[in-house]
This record gives sequence, structure tokens and C-alpha cells, in this order.
Amino acid sequence: MRFNPFARFGEADWSKVRLYGVGCVFAVLWLLLWSRAWYVQVYDGDRLAGLARRQHMAAETVSGRRGAILDRNGQILARSVEVRSVYVRPGEVRDLDATVNTLAAALEAPVKQVREAVASKRGFAWVARKVDDLAAENVRKAGLPGVYLSSEYERIYPFKQMAGQLLGFVGMESKGLEGLELTFDEVLSGDSARNVVQRDAAGRRLDMDGGAARASLRGRDVRLTLDTQVQFFAEEALARSVDQFDASWGGCLVVDVDSGDILAWAQYPFFNPNAYRDYKADRWRNRLAADALEPGSTLKPFLVAAALQEGVVKGDTTFNCEKGRWKTRYITIRDTHSYDVLPVNKVLRYSSNIGMAKIGLELGSKRYWEYLNQLGFGDRTGLPITESKGILRDPRHWSEPDLITTSFGQAIAATGVQMAQAYLTLANGGERKPLRLVVDDDAPANSASQKVYNDKTVKQVISMLREVVEEDGTGTRARIPGIMVGGKTGTAQKADETGRYGHERLASFVGFAPIDKPKYLILVMVDEPQKNSYGGVVAAPVFKHVAMRTMAYHGLLPDAPDPEAPAYATPLGKTGPVEVRREVAEAVREAPDGVPNVVGKSVRRAVEVFARQGMVPVLKGVGQTVIRQTPEPGTEWPKGQPTGQCVLWLSENS
Repeated sequence: MRFNPFARFGEADWSKVRLYGVGCVFAVLWLLLWSRAWYVQVYDGDRLAGLARRQHMAAETVSGRRGAILDRNGQILARSVEVRSVYVRPGEVRDLDATVNTLAAALEAPVKQVREAVASKRGFAWVARKVDDLAAENVRKAGLPGVYLSSEYERIYPFKQMAGQLLGFVGMESKGLEGLELTFDEVLSGDSARNVVQRDAAGRRLDMDGGAARASLRGRDVRLTLDTQVQFFAEEALARSVDQFDASWGGCLVVDVDSGDILAWAQYPFFNPNAYRDYKADRWRNRLAADALEPGSTLKPFLVAAALQEGVVKGDTTFNCEKGRWKTRYITIRDTHSYDVLPVNKVLRYSSNIGMAKIGLELGSKRYWEYLNQLGFGDRTGLPITESKGILRDPRHWSEPDLITTSFGQAIAATGVQMAQAYLTLANGGERKPLRLVVDDDAPANSASQKVYNDKTVKQVISMLREVVEEDGTGTRARIPGIMVGGKTGTAQKADETGRYGHERLASFVGFAPIDKPKYLILVMVDEPQKNSYGGVVAAPVFKHVAMRTMAYHGLLPDAPDPEAPAYATPLGKTGPVEVRREVAEAVREAPDGVPNVVGKSVRRAVEVFARQGMVPVLKGVGQTVIRQTPEPGTEWPKGQPTGQCVLWLSENS
């Protein structure tokens, strides 16, 4: 019989053996588990904790919202809104093809473009920047490993092309690239901070106090002196003239004489900074400050003022205008019309080049240059913009032809803002005060001033400017029934590429409304008009329309014209009715029984209606279409301008 060593154990004993064996196994496993835990905690804890932090925590740069640009009444001209961008960490992508196809469908983007980002060898790659809300939601719902959403800011210009060249624009990284956006980039830009943020298991950012952090980093707002209503008046009238006379471009400045505040800075053709990539660089050029042109006859009042101030001429001094043609030793000067002997006031009224040349020769180069220099020609105005210094040569280098031609606005170059600065001196009684474009509550208004002309001289010149418009001068198309205005026309020849004067002209008009005590200074420039080149025909009507609407907007027009004041027609000429380019909205017609319905209309159309009634509507929202209005359609127009009485709510998705 075979020996069995376990024969002495019974069945009950075998059960105990098995039980002890299982217990020993569990004891060993438990010991191993605790040993491993102890090892991880003591020896490997720091390494694993670092891995966990890298997986669930991330460092990111948080940027504050860029400050807004506002008009003088608080209307938003530029603001930043939060949007989403899509990026990928290629190393975390699990299924390349599925991720690419899903992202391309969600973003409606080319598959090839998405694949380049997702398959990138870098640790981080942008897939799409600043996408719309629907696309961002589609990406979020897809929950793709390695694909994330981040917050950025997009710059919005609610009034589209309004003051586009002045405002400028920002790039993809919200940094100013042109215009005031560039000038005030440090002020507008928010601060940045590098924060550590926590992510959930899907890699989504857990925003705990991110909103508060961003708010504390926000950039500062910049408030301009512009008034959106006056800006609209200037843009619309300017655009009509440029289109009517088939001109290259036009510019218009409206200045409050007392403060020097620039109320409107208009340039046409327009530029919409919301879509700056759609324009050539020439389109966003701020020509009113950057382009120095020969001003032509609009320079003549300053020569007359200098000659009167120096006693070279008196109010009754006469000049032989040579019947329209005068041949000097070096050059021949011509007038548009034939004149014989004219007193000083009529030399300016009829804009005689020959008469002005003789006044200039009497004054001399040195003294004439000194006055031009005091007026700011040949130097920047100091506005917070990129501007040209213009051209004002040293008088020691002037020849007799230089003096003669400078006397009627050639051989010198000035920008639109320089001309406005010079005319502001006349409007302020001969005292040069600075133009102002930005409201700074901490700075004293008009802190720097200089007396250029005395009161008597200014009074004489202002009277002559009134004659240019109100008598039989060159600016009769600027007349406003019931209001005395004055100004000076300009029709400047332009030099071609060879330096010789060609057939192109700069038509201009600079004037005051009203003339007896100037409240507004309005400058109009229309470059290279093809259908008529005279400033009195092309630019003066723009002055009239802008002045009338600005004064009506501020309640300065009389209720009815003076019955003794002559009324003058302003013919359109042979061109007939003008079709303005699509950027200028047609006015909405008022309902005969009260406030019209502007719901569904564009912001510009609606604002035009309220502005014609002297109302300043408050705009709420950032869209381009009116979705609700107060007062209700059909109600009576409210009296006065109480704050908040006229409100337009705009769609957020326009």
C-alpha cells in the first residue's frame, strides 16, 4: 500500500488548511499593497504629484479687456467683446482622422487647414481664432481629446465706417496698428498676468475667479471730442459732394470755436475698420493729417491779416489787378476773371491772385513767413495722431517767384488740420489756441495760447470773409438763410509727377457759422473733382449743409428765416440728382403724425431721423440693426433733450 503523508488529516482538517492558505495569500497581497503605497508616498510622491499637476493644472496668460473709445457723449465708437478661439495640443489627440473631420465640420473650415494644426509637431497649435458662438458650441459639445477653447477679445466698431481713418484698427492680438488705436495703444491695452488654472478630466478650464482677474486687468477708456451726430452730418454731406463731382477723396473737419474741440473728422471714401483686411493701405490713410497739399486761395486771409497788422496796407488801399493777367520779371500770373483796380477787401472777395501777389511783395518774405510760422504752418499741431509737418521753407531761400506764389497759396503745403488750426486763430480774435481731439478732464482747456493778430485786424478780415459769402464773392453757395456766415474758397492747382502744375485741382472751403460771433469752424476739402473744380461750387455747399444741420442739432437755427434776409438758390449744375454710394444710408422719412418706426433699420438711418429733430438717441447694444425704440412709433416728438428720453436698442447678432 502506497504511503500518503496527508492521510492522517481528515476532511475538516483540509478545510482549515485551505482557509489558512487563502488568508496567507490575502495577507501577502495586503502587505504588498501597503508597501507600494508607502513607497509611492515616501519615495515617488513628488514625481507623481508633478505629473498630476501637469495633467490637471495649466499656466496661461490672462489679458484684460481693451478699453473702449467713446465720443463726447459716451457713445461707443470702438469696444472689445469676448469671443472663443480653438486650439489643439497634438500630443493629447487620440484619433487624428476623427478629430480632423469633426473639427472641420464644426468650424466649417477646410480639412487640410485643420489637419495641419492637429498634426503639428509642436505642443500647441491654433486651429481657428475668434470663431462665432455656434462654432464654439459645436466644438465644446464634441468633447475631443486634445482640443480646447480659450477666451480672446475681438474689436468691434459699432458705427462701422464712421471716423474709420481716424480710429484706425487693431490686429489679431488686439494691438493697435493704425490711427488712434495705435496712438493710444498703451492706454487702451489691458495688463496681462500669467495664472495657473485648473482643468477638469476632459481638459476644460474651470473658471473660478477668472472673470474678476480679467476685470482688474482692463485697459482704460479714451473719450474723444467727436460728436457722432455731427460726424454723421459731415460724412453724409461730404460723400454726396465727392460722388457728385467724381472726386478722388474728400475731408471735412468741424471745430467748436470756443473750446477748440473737433466735433467731426470725416473722410470719404469710407473705411470700415471691422474689415480692414478688405482694404488697401491707401484707403485707411488719414489724409486730413497725413497729406500736405498746396492750400491755394484759402491761405489768402492770413496774408491780408499780416499786411493789415503790419500797416503795409489799409482797408481802403487799392491794387491794380491788371485786367486778369500780370507778367512779372519771372512769371506770369492770371486771374479767373478780369479785374481792374480793387480795394483790399475786394481782392479777397474775388480771390484775385494778382492783387494778393502785390500785397505779398509789399509785405516781404521775412514778415510773411513769421506770421505763417506763428499760425503753425511747417509744424505739427500736437494732436495725438500721425501727421505731416507740411512745407514752409526758410524765408532766406525764397526767391521773388516763391513770395509771389506763396501769396496765393502755392509753394507751401499744409494739412487739413493745420488749416483748421490757422482759421481757429482768426475765429478766436487772433489768439492761437490748440485744437483738441481727446477729452482730458485733468488737463486745463486751451492751456497754451499765443496772440498772432490784434482785435482790429481780425475784425477787418472777418468782415471780408463775410463779404466772400454774403456779397458777390466766390462763396455764395455757402449762404444759410437767416444766418450770416463767412469763409474763403480755394481752387488750388496740383503739381503732377514732374513738378509742373497739371489740370487737377483741390477744391476747398473754410468758414465760420455764424460769422459775427463764430461758434463753429468748418473745413471742407475735395481733391481732384472732375465735373467742376471750383471750391465755391464743390466745397461751399458741403459747408452749408453741415453748418445748417449742426446748428439745428444744437438748437441755434432761428425758428423761421429772417424775412429781410435774401434767399439764394444753390444749383446742382448739370449733374442733376446724385446717387450716393452705398455706404451713405438714405434718410428715413418721418411719419407725418409723429415719431417714425425705425425698428429694423440700420443704426445710421435711425440716428439720422432723431438727429434731424435735435434728439441724441442713446444706443444700447452693439449690433447694427434697431430692434426696439423709445419713443414708440406714432407718438409726438418729445420736447427738449432729457437724457435717456430717446433710446434705440440694437441687435447683438447683426
